[in-house]
Amino acid sequence: MLNPRENLNVVSREKSLSELASGAEHSPSRLAMIIDYALKPFRRGRAPEPQPATGFFTDTSVCIGCKACEVACKQWNQLPADGFHWTGNSHDNTADLSATSWRHVKFIEQLIEPAVDTPARGDSSVNPLDLLSTDQDRPGRWLMMSDVCKHCVTAPCQQACPTGSLIQNEFENIYVQQDICNGCSYCVAACPFGVIGRATFDGHAHKCTLCYDRQRDQLEPACAKACPTESIHFGLIEDLRQRARERVETLHQHGVTAAYLYGDQATEGYSELNSFYLLVDEPAVYGLPDSPVNPWLQMKGDYLRAVFTAVVCVAFLWATLVLGR
Repeated sequence: MLNPRENLNVVSREKSLSELASGAEHSPSRLAMIIDYALKPFRRGRAPEPQPATGFFTDTSVCIGCKACEVACKQWNQLPADGFHWTGNSHDNTADLSATSWRHVKFIEQLIEPAVDTPARGDSSVNPLDLLSTDQDRPGRWLMMSDVCKHCVTAPCQQACPTGSLIQNEFENIYVQQDICNGCSYCVAACPFGVIGRATFDGHAHKCTLCYDRQRDQLEPACAKACPTESIHFGLIEDLRQRARERVETLHQHGVTAAYLYGDQATEGYSELNSFYLLVDEPAVYGLPDSPVNPWLQMKGDYLRAVFTAVVCVAFLWATLVLGR
């Protein structure tokens, strides 16, 4: 005999099947189906409800260069391998962000000849935070940084896209809709950070989605989930900015006065970033522009120059026709 719970499941399943059977009797006519199929492309879907803005705060001072974020990103998003060629640039075989590498851990070696004897390995008297100092008497340092799409609040790639493929989703992240990307690469040229790449296997633009599929299910992005040192923080933007400022103050109290935030606030030429960083050296050292500029801000002058050039050309043509008679 079935127990009460199994009996309830059987009844529920039979009820569902009976509803399907009864609905089949009232199926739409063939003409109605043809009309519905013809009008479907012109119907607009319902937009998702806006959610609080989310993003990344990457603390480079605790990144150990393990590349767990790279592996997790490739595994979750099923991205193809980039090969195993040796770049010759430190211990990095990824080289940069691309259509198939949405996370890239940079290795920046700053090795100098020590002016004093290098502390012996395992010397417990050495403060690890001292190695973040830029003092020339130190034995040198390795700067690690897990780079990713910046998910700009005002994104040049989105502004440059002619098909509307790049959108700002309900979490205020920049997302590429692959089904309407035409592969023009305007977004590639517009991005001042060199984030977006055009894939050779499908001709479309690809980049970090900030694990949109995981966010919809209230899951943490794969890279942040895999980071063993919590160098990559994910959460609400306002919470991340507050946490980042507190982290900078803590580092300053410990003598790392070079620590600062990159991209947490808007500048004259660029908006704030929803994926920002804590750095301990100049942005150029990490391969970031010191002062990124949105190309869109220069468009007004470009339009004026184009109109002026067109007027001059028309005037010259008119003068040529009139004087040539």
